[in-house]
Amino acid sequence: MSDFGHGLVLGKFYPPHAGHHHLVRTARDRCARLTVLVCASSVESVPLADRVRWMREVHPDPDIRVVGAVDDIPVDLADPAVWDAHMAVFRGAVPEPVDAVFSSETYGAELGRRFGAESVLVDQDRTVFPVSGTAVRKDPVGCWDFLAPPVRAALTRRVVVLGAESTGTTTLALALAEHYRRRGGVWARTRCVPEYGREFSERKLAALRARWPRARWEDVEFTAEEFSLIARRQNELEDTAARAGSPVLFCDTDSFATTVWHERYLGGHDPRTAEIAERNTHHLWLLTDHEGVAFEDDGLRDGEELRPWMTARFGAELARTGRQFIRVSGSREERLGAAVAAVDALLARGWDFAPPLPERR
Repeated sequence: MSDFGHGLVLGKFYPPHAGHHHLVRTARDRCARLTVLVCASSVESVPLADRVRWMREVHPDPDIRVVGAVDDIPVDLADPAVWDAHMAVFRGAVPEPVDAVFSSETYGAELGRRFGAESVLVDQDRTVFPVSGTAVRKDPVGCWDFLAPPVRAALTRRVVVLGAESTGTTTLALALAEHYRRRGGVWARTRCVPEYGREFSERKLAALRARWPRARWEDVEFTAEEFSLIARRQNELEDTAARAGSPVLFCDTDSFATTVWHERYLGGHDPRTAEIAERNTHHLWLLTDHEGVAFEDDGLRDGEELRPWMTARFGAELARTGRQFIRVSGSREERLGAAVAAVDALLARGWDFAPPLPERR
């Protein structure tokens, strides 16, 4: 039997971490039903909708309801008028009676009193999970193990290696992932997402050869719908890898590159594939130069003479769309060195969370 009927957990969850989830699970164990109220101010850089979605994913229990509210009222725990204004926001989001308020903060007692509910303090000293939202915002890498998969996926820095046929994209992507894995710790989980278009092409050629054994790659024909499918699946593979990997993810091509491959095989721009390409957030593109790399026909390539055009098109589209990229050239070692320097610079810039509203004291 539950200790309370309706419980409430309230917080910014900016972003959610293991301490928050411990608080929610503790409250759920003691309540017949629980409301989690996510309050965000408009100055913060993680949208309220994302935080609500993450909390719902981590806590799918049907007896847990996650709701959100925008709260742009300054924080002043000593001012009754400010408390009244906050409570108007809270009551607007949670109008039903509350029996218990669960919190890890010192303001939990006053919050409970104002809801006419019992205040239950949970792990105020952060001994179970030594983490806070402030600590995550300051050092996401150091707090990585305290983050749930959807939050990791959102914070992962995604680096794309793309280029014309037989320019070493796969070699470089795999080498980068191995380089960062060797750093150990949280970096040991660094992943490389394979090119789904290649897997799709292999199956397509095999299906054609099942009907026509002498078929070659030049005989394979694509449709615009297939490029959209490839782009969607590439995004899905990235998201899956980002949920379980390190703070950086390497991608052997991406859905943006698929828009250029569509142009190469079918000609013209495909708005459906382009729209899919905008759904995933990437942070750095590494364009592999065709110069100095011998063309190798592996049975799925036929465009040696098109490599200069492809390199130019990738560069032009990256520049036109405002994507951050560098062009890597030279030997394999030189390319890897330039790529690592660019990735290290990306990681050194940090995550740049906007500060929450300051607390008046």
